Amino acid sequence: MDNYLEYLVSSKDTLDRIDKFLPVIEAELSRSTIQKLITEEKILVNGKTIKPSYKVKYNDLIEITDIDFLDWDILPQKMDLDIVYEDSDVLVVNKPSGLVVHPAPGHYKDTLVNGLLYHINQLSDVNGSERPGIVHRIDKDTSGLLMVAKTNQAHAILAEELKQKETLREYIALVEGVIRNKRGKINAPVGRDPKNRLKMAVIGTGKPAVTHFEVIETFEDCTLIKCVLETGRTHQIRVHMAYIGHPLLGDFVYGSATSNEFGQYLHAKTLGFTHPKTKEFMEFDSPLPSIFIEKLDQLRNK
Repeated sequence: MDNYLEYLVSSKDTLDRIDKFLPVIEAELSRSTIQKLITEEKILVNGKTIKPSYKVKYNDLIEITDIDFLDWDILPQKMDLDIVYEDSDVLVVNKPSGLVVHPAPGHYKDTLVNGLLYHINQLSDVNGSERPGIVHRIDKDTSGLLMVAKTNQAHAILAEELKQKETLREYIALVEGVIRNKRGKINAPVGRDPKNRLKMAVIGTGKPAVTHFEVIETFEDCTLIKCVLETGRTHQIRVHMAYIGHPLLGDFVYGSATSNEFGQYLHAKTLGFTHPKTKEFMEFDSPLPSIFIEKLDQLRNK
């Protein structure tokens, strides 16, 4: 979660005042930053607000919520990026599974943004210095296409198109179980799970979320589907498919997987949007990752 951190104090930790303890756990957050977050009641211990002098105890659950700023420099890093399209206004990149899109507390390097900053020195800053150019995101363990804005004007136009549900976003997913219906529509609000704030869930207080799916191929105990997003909530496809009893194969958060050696089988295959300057509708397609193809071959040869 980009703006949320959770830490359970263990017997291995050296106990101290919380404003001294947390900078050791999260070195990217300075003591002054921690004190500011405490003052703004954005740090909770066991669900309650505390003072900077609070003495941390074993088994304390520390939550840092709504971090809307970072206090470190985001540095360019050389990366072998798969750039599908690029001009003076926009860029389309094919992100591999395992790569985080942008820096966040606890992960401020080795992200797609670090690689983009090395590739180009002009990116929009609409979403702040930690998310330059990022108009929309996909999960770390999801592969596929992302559009990136080079200018603030392009960013505003692309973001508005997303808001109006005019952007084309099609995903290919492999889910657990056999789906009997050829197609379906999941209309269920998604918000942070009140029982586990590191997860999302279908809850009445969540934001509206709509996912359309269509069955492509069925196997003995799983199904290959195409998903089309109307909205773009965090973990939307993963949460929605788990909600109807068909979590993504390989999803150790919402499914039955016990590890994430590869991640969930979810690929952002098709991306379409109106070019912010030429007003031409552009559509891009990316091949499934080799490990995804190998998994399908295994299923077909069972």
